[in-house]
Amino acid sequence: MTPTVLRQLWSVVETTQSNTLLKLDDAHLVQWLLKQTKLKTSLNQSELDILSDYIRSRLNLIRDLAENRQAS
Repeated sequence: MTPTVLRQLWSVVETTQSNTLLKLDDAHLVQWLLKQTKLKTSLNQSELDILSDYIRSRLNLIRDLAENRQAS
């Protein structure tokens, strides 16, 4: 996974409303983030699989960030 793809993903996380990130269950949140990231950068199936695994491993962090933003 390239640094550009990672930046795009975290940009999506940071610019998405907290409510959106918090209301989706794990599977839907992973799919939604994949879709949004894919809109910003071209990804092949292998890259999508790697990104999907990465997102799954960071779901707690993503939700923690969203909760902290919401509390601010």
